[in-house]
Amino acid sequence: MSLVRASDVAYEQLRQEIIDWVLKPGTLLGEIETAERIGVSRTPIREALARLAAEGLVAASGRTAIVAPLSHKHVVELFELREALETQAARLAARRRDPERFAALLTEFRRGPEEGQPLDGRRPYFLSSELDSAIDEAADSRYLRSALEDIRGQIARVRFHARSNADRLSQATFEHTQIVEAILEGDEVFAAQVTAVHLRNSLADVLGSLPG
Repeated sequence: MSLVRASDVAYEQLRQEIIDWVLKPGTLLGEIETAERIGVSRTPIREALARLAAEGLVAASGRTAIVAPLSHKHVVELFELREALETQAARLAARRRDPERFAALLTEFRRGPEEGQPLDGRRPYFLSSELDSAIDEAADSRYLRSALEDIRGQIARVRFHARSNADRLSQATFEHTQIVEAILEGDEVFAAQVTAVHLRNSLADVLGSLPG
């Protein structure tokens, strides 16, 4: 395994463990212990931790690194930034959209579970990621996309504790459907408005489910 590859492996594993709350906020990430657990040397771990710190998932002070704390204030500030970025991305996507791609997404969002089958809690998050990608590409703004990518790891970590809320999953799917419809119709104003409503509802849900 090359040094670069080892660093990528360490980064991906630690990032996923943080997002999935396997590594909880405040967990100490010692280089030696983490390297032994993942099965790489300390240098790739150091590089991976630096990347995670740049994303806001790890807090580092000197040689000490911990999983970044996640307070209610931090979540509110994250969603304030997210709303500013994502409403603008939705406006641009409505302006520059590929109708065929958003029409296909609309079909997927409108398709409910098979008759007699329970709601698949993973599907809304998969479709949400697909929508993010479609909006990023349609908006066609490198700086906006870069800013969004910088916070998506933190967003994914916050989302984890809202996944068990079936009512919210259904409501979020409806909100996503409205966003896709607005973009498909080229309605920039409505696309931004429904995106803002979706994010404010998501924030309220997350704050109600976040561990104290």
